[in-house]
Amino acid sequence: MTGAGAGIGRSIALHYAKAGAQVVVADLNDDAGAETVRLITEAGGVAQFQHTDVASAKDTDSLVAKALSTYGKLDIACNNAGVAPPATPLAEIDDGLWRRIMSINLDGVFYGIRAHIPALVQNGGGVIVNVASILGQVGFPGMAPYVATKHAVVGLTKQVAVDYADKGVGAIAVGPAFIKTGMEDNLDPASRADLDTAHPVGRMGEPEEVGSVVAMVSAPNWTFVNGAYLPIDGGYLTR
Repeated sequence: MTGAGAGIGRSIALHYAKAGAQVVVADLNDDAGAETVRLITEAGGVAQFQHTDVASAKDTDSLVAKALSTYGKLDIACNNAGVAPPATPLAEIDDGLWRRIMSINLDGVFYGIRAHIPALVQNGGGVIVNVASILGQVGFPGMAPYVATKHAVVGLTKQVAVDYADKGVGAIAVGPAFIKTGMEDNLDPASRADLDTAHPVGRMGEPEEVGSVVAMVSAPNWTFVNGAYLPIDGGYLTR
């Protein structure tokens, strides 16, 4: 479970643990990851922390090895870690910004999938959930690197199904809209109101609303849903 130190990732980790999963909490921020582990264990769940930079294939391989050595097998993997760049017109994006977003949001998911599949196949199957975005379906002003990576994550999810469904491996991409993670606290009231009204339900989503859906689609009775993209968007994509 990558990017599990805060926000959507923490919510997903908590919902997995509540459903009975033994969780390896992965994050670049050690303190944040440890706090997620504390919350899980205080609620009666089981969790371990692993410092992980998803832009590093070595770190990602070590994360999967940690899950296997600690719990003996891998049933579910969730690639959630990601970053959003500052809004920048496409023609003004420099190579450094482009590569940074690609390395985390796309390379990180690829490294994860590549490491997860052998363990899932050995286990007789399992599921990979990739946290994409509504911007895996549409564009957004100034967000070219983010939009490109999230579209690619949806594509990778489909490819997992094409290549490995016959081996019992499922893959689902979820597409959250704008979710309350604390970053919106820095917005002025007008900008915050714009984000609320961008969703037909009239508000931003809550991390718990993403976590509950991800836990649901990770269940064994969802195995016929494979290679799919599921919006969690308060109707955003219907506009």
